[in-house]
Amino acid sequence: MLTRKQHELIRFIQARLEETGVSPSFEEMKEALDLRSKSGVHRLISALEERGFIRRLPNRARALEVLRQPDDVSAKVTAPKVAAPVAPQTRAPTIQPAPANDVIEIPLHGRIAAGVPIEALESTATLPVPAALLGPGEHYALEVSGDSMIEAGILDGDYALIRRTDSARDGEIVVALVRGEEATLKYLYRDAGQVRLDPANAAYDPQFYAPGEVLVQGKLAGLLRRYH
Repeated sequence: MLTRKQHELIRFIQARLEETGVSPSFEEMKEALDLRSKSGVHRLISALEERGFIRRLPNRARALEVLRQPDDVSAKVTAPKVAAPVAPQTRAPTIQPAPANDVIEIPLHGRIAAGVPIEALESTATLPVPAALLGPGEHYALEVSGDSMIEAGILDGDYALIRRTDSARDGEIVVALVRGEEATLKYLYRDAGQVRLDPANAAYDPQFYAPGEVLVQGKLAGLLRRYH
């Protein structure tokens, strides 16, 4: 079952695609659904994508494809809050969706160590992120502190974009909460009944913990870097 807002969003996307061949921007979807922020739009899109109703076309922030409609919605729909344009006399060629500069705000949860673990911080700050960098699911950002992941291209001062999850495969870069107090960004491995957190810098040694001492709080999904 879809929520009312999810129904409205998929109807709006389908109607815009039928009218123009271009999926609406995050700002247009926010206004059409009377949402307060673009992050609400992102959550709705992620939910529809996870349920197989829509998909994002690769490398295009604004390109969405409707895969199927809810059972109670016909293929021909009317977009909410948007007046229908005058129908053209001749069929226009399909317009390829163009990249857009849609940006969403995700939570920024303090600094995370890429050297030795530091206390995981929570805050009310947010970080603007291009929507194209985020896939399905819930995300948050952490500012990297330290240099132990430099061989993986993760530098001090980078913003790590994290997809929230409590599981990961060996060899993935994760946010690991150690002993319920400290967080670190490392490669995760299970090794002889222990959890091994590997750095990506030969100057640092792996860290070994009992399985109950480490909780996965997310996987690395992308990076943002600012040049000063």
